Amino acid sequence: MNVEVTPLPGIGVRKDFATRAGRRIGVVTQRDGKIELIVSKADDVDACLASLPLTADEAGALANLLGAPQLVAQLTEEHRELPGIHTRQLPITEDGLFDGRTLGDTAMRTRTSVSVVAVARAGQVHPSPTPDFTFTAGDLLVAVGTSEGLDAAAKILKQG
Repeated sequence: MNVEVTPLPGIGVRKDFATRAGRRIGVVTQRDGKIELIVSKADDVDACLASLPLTADEAGALANLLGAPQLVAQLTEEHRELPGIHTRQLPITEDGLFDGRTLGDTAMRTRTSVSVVAVARAGQVHPSPTPDFTFTAGDLLVAVGTSEGLDAAAKILKQG
């Protein structure tokens, strides 16, 4: 996928890509830090069909929604020929027990044999988190293990 970067003098930078349907989807990052999600018109790629302003937190949440599933899909494909191995996203919620606590605090690997292979946070992927990695509400853990182990890991994150 080719992402085009277009300087917008006096405004900021547009980064976008063409969809199979011929529209362009992108992000305009303004010089003052404001972020806009944009979608072009089908008949004029330089004209916006829709523009949605996003806060930094909203942009991060959207990146997590798009990035973590892509990572899970890639890992699932890579594990396709390994029977019994599954990949799943596990959220850290605001009302959960592990917001502000570390991966080590969960004892997840010891208790479930599940491995947390990455954490998606605010549009960034943190691969191979160490036991001292501190979770924040909104994080999406990418975990690999058996179905039973992943069910147990999800239960740990919800109930301790």
